[in-house]
Formats: sequence, C-alpha cells, structure tokens
Amino acid sequence: MPAALIEVRRQYSLDEEIAIIGAVHNALVEAFQIPPEDRNIRLIVHEPHRFACSPDLKLPEYRTIVTIDCFVGRSLDAKRKLYAAIVEQLGTLGIPGDHVSTILHEINRDNWGMGGGHAASDVNLGFDVNV
Repeated sequence: MPAALIEVRRQYSLDEEIAIIGAVHNALVEAFQIPPEDRNIRLIVHEPHRFACSPDLKLPEYRTIVTIDCFVGRSLDAKRKLYAAIVEQLGTLGIPGDHVSTILHEINRDNWGMGGGHAASDVNLGFDVNV
C-alpha cells in the first residue's frame, strides 16, 4: 500500500491528470506487485514560480517529481524496475524521462498506522512487500 505524491509544474486537462495518476499506479503494480485495486496516489499542480527547477531542462514545464512512501522490504531490483516503469509510463504521456525524478521513502511497518488505528505490522496486507 504505497502512498505516492506526484508534483508537476503545469496545468493538465482532467483526462491528462487521471492518466498521470494511472501511469504511476501502473508502475507500482508492475514493479512492486501491489494489488491493482490498491490506490493511494495524489497529484499536486504547482504554479511554475512555486516549483523551481534546473534552467538546463529543455521543457521545464514538464518537470515532474514522484515521491513514494512504502514499507521496507523491496529489493534493489524492484526499485530499479519502479524507477524505469515510472519514466516509461509517463513518457507515453509526453513527459520527458530526464524531467522525472522518483524519491522513495521506506518506512518500517511499525511506523505506519492503518486499518482503523493499527500498526501495519499487525495487519495482513494481502500482498508481499519482499519483492
């Protein structure tokens, strides 16, 4: 049950926003093998003056940062697959791969509350985080 935050610096149409969220979700399903119905993804659109980026970017309006909070346990290979899948999926929407950064925060299950106030370590997640 990763929680993802996508930050962009331009306005997109409703359909494009849904597609961006779907792209990150698809990458998580593919790389981390989460259940397809497990969705916890937010999209924030920043005004460009509130989201500074490198002046060297060819298309700075497409700068995209994906931050994912997840449980500890994924292998380096799974993380590499995730990073590549996010770039690939967003690339199909016209977002250049070199304009995308993914930041992964791994959190011990004891430090994540869920399911009505239970530690995630006390809950059957229904999927394996050790992929």
